[in-house]
Amino acid sequence: MITTVIPKLPFIDKQKTLDYYTNQLGFDLMSDYGDYLILNQENVELHFFSFKELAPQGSDFMIYLRIDNNIEEYYQKLQDLGVKIHPNGKLENKAWHQKEFSLIDPNGTLLTFGQAS
Repeated sequence: MITTVIPKLPFIDKQKTLDYYTNQLGFDLMSDYGDYLILNQENVELHFFSFKELAPQGSDFMIYLRIDNNIEEYYQKLQDLGVKIHPNGKLENKAWHQKEFSLIDPNGTLLTFGQAS
């Protein structure tokens, strides 16, 4: 039986990726294996693999991160830290009963954060 899903995302520049996810999004580094990273935040774990040839503007990688409460607070915290919100991803209520916003990480991965509304 499946109990957990862990996204595996690409990184072009390891240090930029670490800085973005740890200093801006609040993740902690669990393991650094050189070309493979494991980060976590509470019950969320993300794995990253080196993909130096990736062109961020052409990336099709994306993940959806569900927030259980206070999405407005997290959104404001990110804005206070200067994290760029996707131009089409401002915090808003969606027709599918989610309040969402989106970011693009340094590798071109679309991160959408959502909370049931």
